[in-house]
Amino acid sequence: MSDVTAESRVAIASQRQLIWWRFRKHKLALVSATIVLLFYLVAAFADTIAYSAPFDTEAARSYIPPQPIHWFDAEGHFRPHVFALKGKRDPRTFKLAYAPDPSEPRDLVLFGHGYGYKLFGLFPTDRHLLGVSNGRPQDALFLLGTDQLGRDVFSRLVLATQTSLTIGLVGVTLSLLLGILLGGISGLYGGWLDLGIQRLIEILRSIPTIPLWMGLAAAVPNTWSSQKVYFAITIIISLIGWTELARVVRGRFLALREEDFITAAELCGASRMRIIFKHMVPSFLSHIIAAVSLALPAMIISETTLSFLGLGLRPPAISWGVLLQDAQNLQTLGLAPWLLVVALPVIVVILAFNFLGDGLRDAADPYG
Repeated sequence: MSDVTAESRVAIASQRQLIWWRFRKHKLALVSATIVLLFYLVAAFADTIAYSAPFDTEAARSYIPPQPIHWFDAEGHFRPHVFALKGKRDPRTFKLAYAPDPSEPRDLVLFGHGYGYKLFGLFPTDRHLLGVSNGRPQDALFLLGTDQLGRDVFSRLVLATQTSLTIGLVGVTLSLLLGILLGGISGLYGGWLDLGIQRLIEILRSIPTIPLWMGLAAAVPNTWSSQKVYFAITIIISLIGWTELARVVRGRFLALREEDFITAAELCGASRMRIIFKHMVPSFLSHIIAAVSLALPAMIISETTLSFLGLGLRPPAISWGVLLQDAQNLQTLGLAPWLLVVALPVIVVILAFNFLGDGLRDAADPYG
């Protein structure tokens, strides 16, 4: 492609096309975007990917170690399977140890039958991504082992991903809307509205975060269902997280409201909301993208931290923080170190969000 053709393409390209062309050059951001997309696909199809009921307990399955998948049989044919586990109690320590029994293979099948659920909350089904051809998955398949109550760690981790990522996404969306709306009104209108919003921001930012979380968590009744606590935690995190973005938006609006294109929009009869969201916000889109990319992992860490400390979601709800509670006991980790695997998706998704945010910010920066 000649330089003239390339320049003409850039000259007539939309802002979205320019952002996409720049973003494609950031290889690390592309990889991170793929990882984030995979995580949200797992969250969307969590019940399908999980093969064991998350609350299905069985004392005989306590602390079963992770079970490997064997891809080929003894004759070298491709045959994914796992071996049935046989428990044997140590006569000295009375500890129950599990060993695979090669004489009893359990073939793995795609979209096998398992516990019942509603796909997307609408379509009842019992099909799961993985299953066993002979027997129940919860009795034969333990990819990441089990916890103290005999619950499958892999299935619970998948469902915890759904909860933690949804809280982060919903919380950031609410914070973004509040930050842009209140910051935009504050910077565009000024006067007593600006004064009131800024004092509210200062009050919220002056309250210590941990005591505030503890007080709000204590205000949540113990009798509430998991869904109500989930909703309350999302609202709490959102109400705390909008203040910084609102301050930035206000400062940019104060600088932009005297520009000629804003005056022209006002003379054409554009409403205040249209001026905010159609004319002013796109002018500093790169900063908003950077703020969102940092806020999403911060929201996820907040939920995980609150739940880990017992101030957020509580059992029987399942989230990354709730699962990490099982890994905070040294004695438990000595018996079942595989419970620490819950920390791995937290680290991966936080890094992916940060690298993705760097790429999006650079791509949306008109001066980059």
